[in-house]
Amino acid sequence: MKHRYTALLLAALLMLPAAGCGSKQKNDPNFVSDDDSLTVIGDGTQAPTSAADDSAAAELPTETEPASDVGPDGTVSFVAVGDNLIHSAVYRTAANHAENGKEYDFHYCYQYVEDKIKAADLAFVNQETVICNGEFEISGSNLNFNSPNELGDDLIDIGFDIINMANNHVLDKGSSGMRACLDYWDSQVEKHDNLLVLGAYRDYQDMYDYRITEVNGVTVGVLGYTDHTNGYSLPGDSEMRIPYTWDTELMEKQVKELDGMVDCVVVSTHWGVEDSHVVTEDVKNLSQNLIDWGADVIIGTGPHTLESMEYLTRPDGTKGFVYYSLGNFISGQTDNFNMVGGMAMFDIVKENGVTTIENPKLTPLINQYDDGSLSNVRVIPYYLYTDDLVASHGIPYSPMGTAKNWSWDVINTIVENNVPEEYRKLDE
Repeated sequence: MKHRYTALLLAALLMLPAAGCGSKQKNDPNFVSDDDSLTVIGDGTQAPTSAADDSAAAELPTETEPASDVGPDGTVSFVAVGDNLIHSAVYRTAANHAENGKEYDFHYCYQYVEDKIKAADLAFVNQETVICNGEFEISGSNLNFNSPNELGDDLIDIGFDIINMANNHVLDKGSSGMRACLDYWDSQVEKHDNLLVLGAYRDYQDMYDYRITEVNGVTVGVLGYTDHTNGYSLPGDSEMRIPYTWDTELMEKQVKELDGMVDCVVVSTHWGVEDSHVVTEDVKNLSQNLIDWGADVIIGTGPHTLESMEYLTRPDGTKGFVYYSLGNFISGQTDNFNMVGGMAMFDIVKENGVTTIENPKLTPLINQYDDGSLSNVRVIPYYLYTDDLVASHGIPYSPMGTAKNWSWDVINTIVENNVPEEYRKLDE
């Protein structure tokens, strides 16, 4: 498996005939915005492009060759999970299971899904909490998160090679915390050439240094956007960048550009209404636009609940696939609707220069802990879940104090209402 950022891969892509990108007609790779004198800064305002941005833009490719329908065939297996939401109960679990001098060990939390993650050619996670490289106190409240470095180390160790930072907690420790988090992940990228980190960037040029990987003869590019950052914003003079879903001009430009460079475009979107299973019309409309612009797969996160999934058809009849929300991967939340997330699985298949998304499935994941103190937090796939685990779940009692609102009926109702039957994978 070989992964490279655009700076390393683009030269080869421009020198060689590029492979067809998706089962779609190629979008115009030379698309530019109607107003190229403006650039969006991190707090959502617009400001004239600075000389530094002009210089950075000059170093970016001004043209990309449209991909042609030639190149080797190949298949890439892809796994994606949702919000890795490290509440204090989760890092306390990691501390309680740490051995051999480690302060934290998260392998316990993920042990029942590690085999699926490692087996995939590419594995994606939305890292909901920042990892500030030891520069801030570890914290795990709903309002402010910072996770230990061991979390990132262990995510890489269990097989994740695509890390998304575009979510509402990326500024929990301010701009200095985001910079420290970028420092941590950059240090990991230096050690792991198969690691892609996206969704928060050091500057304008970094935001356009598209994260691209090549696996089994198939090139895959990944983008990430969030709909908000909990009311926080980058300082107006900051060079750092956070891409937002409301900036549809940026999204369209990037998706179309990346579509001209790779066989498959994967877009991570942190959006929607928290604690709701309902896909909003805004999310549906933006999903259709992303697919029309050239996205092949959309990985939705943010609501902390499972939401539906489907193929979307472009005007030319070709299709992309959207998972509207994968819910939580792990968390210390306590409502039953937050306990059931999902592991998305699909194949990126390139044949005769045409790329399609095949076999999209979802395995439900149960967020399990043992008692009212939320001990031993771990992720358990549906096919390993048991009656004993149902009975022993530490989810709090109902407000009336009479019974836990947790049962197989609760789990199966969430699955049946939000995962269409053709996409359910309930066995191993």
